Amino acid sequence: MKLKLFIILLFANTIAFAQTDSKLTKQLTELTRGFNGQVGIYVQNLKTGKTVEINADTLFPTASMIKVSILCGLMDKIQKGELNYHQKLVYRDSLSMGRGEILGGEMDGDTIQLSKVAMLMITMSDNTASLWLQRLVTGEYINNWLQQNGFANMRVNSRVKGREKIRSIYGWGVTTPREMCKLFTMIRNGEAVGPVASERMYRNLSHIYWDDNALSQIPPYVQAASKQGFVDESRSETVLVNAPHGDYVFSIITNHQKDQSYKHDNEGFTLIRKVSELLWHYYEPDSKWEQKAKDTKFMNTDDE
Repeated sequence: MKLKLFIILLFANTIAFAQTDSKLTKQLTELTRGFNGQVGIYVQNLKTGKTVEINADTLFPTASMIKVSILCGLMDKIQKGELNYHQKLVYRDSLSMGRGEILGGEMDGDTIQLSKVAMLMITMSDNTASLWLQRLVTGEYINNWLQQNGFANMRVNSRVKGREKIRSIYGWGVTTPREMCKLFTMIRNGEAVGPVASERMYRNLSHIYWDDNALSQIPPYVQAASKQGFVDESRSETVLVNAPHGDYVFSIITNHQKDQSYKHDNEGFTLIRKVSELLWHYYEPDSKWEQKAKDTKFMNTDDE
């Protein structure tokens, strides 16, 4: 019996070891060396199953990436008939998050379809839209959906009773690189809420305006679903690439960054671009594509 158990455990460990892409792990580890802050990376080749894990289960701030979980909670409510994707919502000035938000330019009393608010939350990362939808769905509902779907760490913190302490550490939301990739993979596979809801979410996630970092290192003719996030000490991006030789997903999140600027050459943004570039050419070694413009002339950045 002991021998049988030993063989089973040995076999399980061999499979787990085989799943790690040692070559890519080495390359990404070297790429992060010397970074002035904390870095977490999870990568999975969805065709082969091979992974890279660098602080993959460490807690990090989500910043705006938490909006993907808000979208899942919203779609779950729609699936259950508690909300309607095409219903009209009434905008109020009290919802505005201030300058720079698209919905903040609406007039008090204007109506807008819920579907458009959801689109703005993801494609433009509009904070007014996001907090409006979070209020409709509630953070408690979203966190319950996450728990029921096997997410042990990813949670909405802001405006959720009992999560004030963890919010003071991680901000709006908290997650791990592995769980961000899990959520994107569920959506890609039609497993988040349901096949139809997942397809709608994937369409929104593949029409991102903010394409100046990880997405800038992937050919524009290759579809990729993504979500970005940043606050002073953290830069993050999760991307699922529908690559010619097989889909792959990755999430990179930084924290405690020394460089807290919001320029294109911020150390965190630069690392995200380098990771994305490395992954594209690693999985598509025959690709001759290179980013045409190295400056920000035609990029969707916040540089002024």
